[in-house]
Amino acid sequence: MKEENIYKIELTRETSLSESDFQLINGVGRVQLDHTQKRVILTIEEKRRDDAAEILQEVVAAIRQSGGEVKTEKMTQPVLNMTCAACASSTQNILSFVPGVLAATVNYGNGKGNIEYLPAVTTPEEMKMALQEIGYDLLIEEEEASFGNLEQIQEENYKKLRRHTLWAVALSVPLVIIGMFFMHAPFANITMWALATPILFLFGRRFFVGAWRQAKHRSANMDTLVALSTGIAYLFSLFNMIWPRFWESRGLEAHVYFEAAGVIIAFILLGKMLEARAKGSTSSAIRKLMGLQPSSVVAFR
Repeated sequence: MKEENIYKIELTRETSLSESDFQLINGVGRVQLDHTQKRVILTIEEKRRDDAAEILQEVVAAIRQSGGEVKTEKMTQPVLNMTCAACASSTQNILSFVPGVLAATVNYGNGKGNIEYLPAVTTPEEMKMALQEIGYDLLIEEEEASFGNLEQIQEENYKKLRRHTLWAVALSVPLVIIGMFFMHAPFANITMWALATPILFLFGRRFFVGAWRQAKHRSANMDTLVALSTGIAYLFSLFNMIWPRFWESRGLEAHVYFEAAGVIIAFILLGKMLEARAKGSTSSAIRKLMGLQPSSVVAFR
């Protein structure tokens, strides 16, 4: 339970630590040992409230070192909207900073997070909200419902990704042809701009949204790299298209790179689509194997 900076840690085995021992931990304020209900009630100092997760982890470590044990729960649930290995590290850090989470590991390969937490301090709903603030999500349903919802979400995401990829590739083909062979044709720059704009900001919108969410939390991932590289190429090309005299007056040619920005987005979308399809096939095969497991066994003695 957590109310107004009050944290209640339930014990499954008594600790030999006294209240004064707990107060030796940097950041711990008032402490009350409730031997009747087997729990430790404590507060965090005002100046270290932002470090509540770390302090609670230190408190639990001290309890365990003294021979006591705390009541914890473990869960393995799907983490959604990860786009690269850096996302797994980012979500893992976010979960670790939720007060009450003792340990969190996120695997990008299978898209799942293993979390150990104090049920008296935090809940799966709070972890879900923490991830949603930065653009990720956590499925917290029961295992069977979670598998069903995950399969449905993955199928919907794949269909959307496939549609965006096909459109991006279709628009990239004429974009490359014009950029390579007809760059000096009349209205070539405007045509390339018209083709590149939907590729970046409609079909590749996910990269810019992801990069913005990461930037708001002073973090970065693959979306940041993609958004920066293609965004800079697009804006530089747009400047050169609108004000070519800026360079021509200096004896230089105003080049545009719309095709580079568009093709990068298209290729990355294609890679993500192939990855999503491969993951979907693997997950489906695993679920079929799990379905072969008998629900009941008759033993003859």
